[in-house]
Amino acid sequence: MHKLLTSLIALTLIACGEPPGPGEITGQALPDEVVSQREIAQQSVIKQWPAATEKQILFGDLHVHTTYSLDAYQFTLPMMQNEGLHPIGDACDYARYCSDLDFWSINDHAISITPRIWAETKKSLQQCDAIAGQGSQSDLITFAGWEWTQIGRTPEKHYGHKNVVFKYLDDDKLPARVINSGAGKDDLFEGLVDEKSMLMDMLKWPLVDVPNTRDYLNYFTMLVDMTSVPACAEDINSPDLPVDCTETATTPDKLFAKLDQWGLDSIVIPHGNSWGLYTPLGATWDKQLAGKMHDPKYQTMIEVYSGHGNSEEHRPWRAIEWNDDGTAFCPEPQDGYEACCWRAGEIIQQRCDDPLAASCQQAISKARMNYLELGPAGHRSIDGESTEDWGNCGQCTDCFTPAFNHRPGTSAQYAMAITNFDEAEPKRFRFGFMASSDNHSARPGTGYKEYDRRQMTEASGPQDHLWRERIYNHNGKAGVESFGRDDIEVTQPHFNFFNWERGSSMFLTGGLIAVHSEDRSREQVWDALQRKEIYGTSGPKILLWFNLLKDSKGKTVAMGSEALVDSTPEFRVRAAGSQKQLPGCPDYAVDALGSARLEKLCHNECSNPSDERHPISRLEIVRITPQITPGEPVDELIEDPWRVIACSADGSGCEATFSDPEYAAMGREAIYYARAIQEATPAVNGAGLRCEYDESGQCIAVNPCYADVRTALDDDCLAPTEQRAWSSPIFVRPTG
Repeated sequence: MHKLLTSLIALTLIACGEPPGPGEITGQALPDEVVSQREIAQQSVIKQWPAATEKQILFGDLHVHTTYSLDAYQFTLPMMQNEGLHPIGDACDYARYCSDLDFWSINDHAISITPRIWAETKKSLQQCDAIAGQGSQSDLITFAGWEWTQIGRTPEKHYGHKNVVFKYLDDDKLPARVINSGAGKDDLFEGLVDEKSMLMDMLKWPLVDVPNTRDYLNYFTMLVDMTSVPACAEDINSPDLPVDCTETATTPDKLFAKLDQWGLDSIVIPHGNSWGLYTPLGATWDKQLAGKMHDPKYQTMIEVYSGHGNSEEHRPWRAIEWNDDGTAFCPEPQDGYEACCWRAGEIIQQRCDDPLAASCQQAISKARMNYLELGPAGHRSIDGESTEDWGNCGQCTDCFTPAFNHRPGTSAQYAMAITNFDEAEPKRFRFGFMASSDNHSARPGTGYKEYDRRQMTEASGPQDHLWRERIYNHNGKAGVESFGRDDIEVTQPHFNFFNWERGSSMFLTGGLIAVHSEDRSREQVWDALQRKEIYGTSGPKILLWFNLLKDSKGKTVAMGSEALVDSTPEFRVRAAGSQKQLPGCPDYAVDALGSARLEKLCHNECSNPSDERHPISRLEIVRITPQITPGEPVDELIEDPWRVIACSADGSGCEATFSDPEYAAMGREAIYYARAIQEATPAVNGAGLRCEYDESGQCIAVNPCYADVRTALDDDCLAPTEQRAWSSPIFVRPTG
């Protein structure tokens, strides 16, 4: 009866609603001379180095969302006081004319993609590709895909987010429907499709914001469309299922099995793994090497950087620890890191009349355990707390632009260092490294310029105090005692569940993936992705080459490869900084899109490179020796940096050759990768929570860069950062 009533009310409310569409693509193919100039600019760098590669470096973004993603749609609603819908058509024009990319993919959340939306997505992407030209002359290669978005409630149930990308766009070379991770009892997405919550929102928001009723009804139409599609049968192979059902794979092994059933060219890219906004405390990569949870045929690479921060670096500290009997406890501050559970106790201590009293000590202990119980929603464990009260807790204070509430056990370095010994043949990850934007406003490749924080990052929030109060206190705060609260359930999915207020200070413009490709064709770009001859950047188009000069057969080996070596391995790394940007947009972009659309999409700032490049200040080499025995301490296996090589400041590029004389004596596999560090330049949210430090280096106050009315619209929160590129690793092992 409840479901019937909910459905009747929902249908009545959305009778006037209209779901979002794919939008229009207005720009045509780029002029030939514009595309040619990209290769010419690279050749001017390469010619200074003998025996340089003849391959082109092409830049792309394989992590892009549009309004078809439910969370992206939420941030376009009038209550967020943002700029409106962002359809797929916008993404195509943006990639071609604003960010000047060579390739890109769409990756809307699978849980949002109904059969209608999937059909519209494919058609729009095919239109974008048809404009581009064919073969090696394509000005923009477009890939289709989705995001398998899984958020487990506990570390044991959490596998994180993975982008699925397909090689071809033809209808018969794409699955008939997307495959989502489900929203069951073990997944935090359960609340997003809860009928009771949907009904309450349908009744509330249009009444609160009457002038914009239609916008909310359009959104609820999409929600109802999502929940009205029946579930697919679980015992039928994916290609044999009807088109109009919702297909679910709750764990990675089930996702890989379904992709096997289709037999289509595809890759699966884990991403945002260390982002603590939703990742459970204590999550690690270990369980994803067990059984069939990893398939190297699909998972060839990992996203080390995005607009949600840097997921590369490992650290020894953790946000939660366990006693020998398996019970959790809150770790004390260490190595510049303060766990937020510890900070929760500090907040309570400041409220005590007598901090040493037994009642106060009990309240402190309770607050810390409550935080651990709530995990990603731990900030809600204390009534009346403020964003500033939490200080710099949970953050990696010595990482490059880290992910919010960084989880080291899910970092890329940790993944490369561990080994699974469950079977006769030990298993390890062999990831190539890439980066992308994770942009949610149909803007692939936003990192070309550091500007317009609220549109080029995910930092979106209401611009008046009334709406801020309505949104962040969506469920209200009960009048519980000031020491803590017991009335918050982890199942609540609304805006104030995750810590958006603090997290918005750490949203970045996003990264890029680069490939070393034989030409500009779809086939060659895909081949580069498959062989992992790829690298990531933090946004700028930095040029990077990294090679092992001689394997056991005397051959040169490219980044991303495995090699057998018994003697001293020797490597060469070459890098050139990105081209400095000129203001505004080039004439061809203005001519193609027109002033109005250019303002809407690019905000009158496009990729507009000059002939001058930023200097590479140094090269950093990381060495990782993966575990060879169970329980071998990971901290001792990651040497970061293992080598540091200074570079000239004249902007001409940097080249270095180095060797590892210790390798042969170690008698074990070693993984090497290079970081090219560019000179420091201002970046959006470059200082994160903007700590004020005392003389001893302790963070005594924070000045968050809010996404809402508390920070001025024109404040981009710029701070100097050293933009960089990460090569894919080279995996070297003895022949024995």
